[in-house]
Amino acid sequence: MSANRLKLDKPLLVVDGLRAWYGAAQALFDVSLNVQQGEVVALMGRNGAGKSTTMKTIMAMMERRAGQVHFMGQDISAWPTHTIAASGLGFVPEDRRIFTALTVTENLMVGQQAARFWPDGTPAPHWKAQQLFELFPNLKDMQNRLGGQMSGGEQQMLTVARSLMGNPYLLLLDEPSEGVAPLIVEQMAHMILALKAKGVSILLSEQNLHFADLVCDRAYVLEKGVIQYEGTMAALNANESIRRAYLSV
Repeated sequence: MSANRLKLDKPLLVVDGLRAWYGAAQALFDVSLNVQQGEVVALMGRNGAGKSTTMKTIMAMMERRAGQVHFMGQDISAWPTHTIAASGLGFVPEDRRIFTALTVTENLMVGQQAARFWPDGTPAPHWKAQQLFELFPNLKDMQNRLGGQMSGGEQQMLTVARSLMGNPYLLLLDEPSEGVAPLIVEQMAHMILALKAKGVSILLSEQNLHFADLVCDRAYVLEKGVIQYEGTMAALNANESIRRAYLSV
């Protein structure tokens, strides 16, 4: 059975009317989006548009939030963060959060979870350290290096790899190309395409249109916490007025 064959009748992730606040300041206004199984979807916008806040709200990391989040057909809106993560929704934060005093291999082992299966009983994507070293050759050469002795790009790779050790059905990937060398960005693009080929779905927060175009099927564009556009990457590339209004610096 193909890794990309759809096994779910509904989208893997459905977000409806999501709102969030930092204190008294509202940051998200009725954000709605979905990710189908096997899709890579971009959540795009300038700095401060609400991309990271959307991901944190989905993961129940915002103290004050409202709206509904359904994952794998279950309403997870009221679940705590650790339960959401254990259910197979992975999150790679922009600030990486690796364990600097642990080695690469030890960081990977911290993220390890049991194998998962789709509702029809077929195996979901499953990852072991050796497979991840093939996907991230840089990490293979530094298995015993402490996280604190790695470059920012290497730490970014390690964070993604650690999340994959949890065998997620869907990965929330926040700004993977931000502040890393062009070579690492290229490797990240290859990595995302390889994950998609294995059946991993990804919601990707990104402001680099070229990077998103390389790996994504569809895009949502945020501005000041409001979804201003949704469509295919091809349609976004063809829509100069939207790109100029919400993506240009």
